[in-house]
Amino acid sequence: MRTAKISVLVFCFALCGCSAVDYFKPEKPPYDYELASSYRQTVLRVSSSADVFGTIHRPDYEDLSQSKSVIGSLGQKKKGHEIWFNIVAFDENTLTAQRKYFFVVDEKPKAISLSPKRSLVFDSEMVLPVEFLAEPYTNENARRIAMLNYIQDKMRGDVAELEPDNKMFGICGAIINQTLATVLLKLDESPVLASGLDGTEGVRFDHITLGKGTISSLTYRFEEPPPEIDQDI
Repeated sequence: MRTAKISVLVFCFALCGCSAVDYFKPEKPPYDYELASSYRQTVLRVSSSADVFGTIHRPDYEDLSQSKSVIGSLGQKKKGHEIWFNIVAFDENTLTAQRKYFFVVDEKPKAISLSPKRSLVFDSEMVLPVEFLAEPYTNENARRIAMLNYIQDKMRGDVAELEPDNKMFGICGAIINQTLATVLLKLDESPVLASGLDGTEGVRFDHITLGKGTISSLTYRFEEPPPEIDQDI
């Protein structure tokens, strides 16, 4: 039996009306390069819930939320101008990571002489079910679009698991959902554009509130399951 792992990376850049008053104040920890550290350390189908608990939460800067099969941490800094989360969803039988997400939105201006900008990054990696890959598609573009729909659906479900404990997860999830919906609408109008999803250039789009953005690096690869999974099948 084979499964596939899929990753998608979304970048959105736009203008907004935030203030530059905090520009000269030094950045406080955790620093930007640290925000996705737990995302990078989590290995799908290998990392256990105990592994993730040890890396996903910084008690001084983040709030921890969990459900039966999803763990998430969420933090804010720059007086609320920057918000981020790391979420990991687990297989309820093997208790290993099956999906992981990193999200950050930053409204703080990078230079006092420039117009304030809003930047958003969303990164996701997940294990796809064999049934999904076995579905017949008319071409690879149709498969890529189906993958984006799958990512959107799973993201909404995993975020919804954490929202009752922390409503900010739901707010962040709505921003991601709106972004993916914008991309999918453009691909629905012109499916041939999906060919750019797995390239470095990606697919460019205009978001109704975030402005110009790019989605890229939609890829999948086949992997052999761990030996113990082979034995159970």
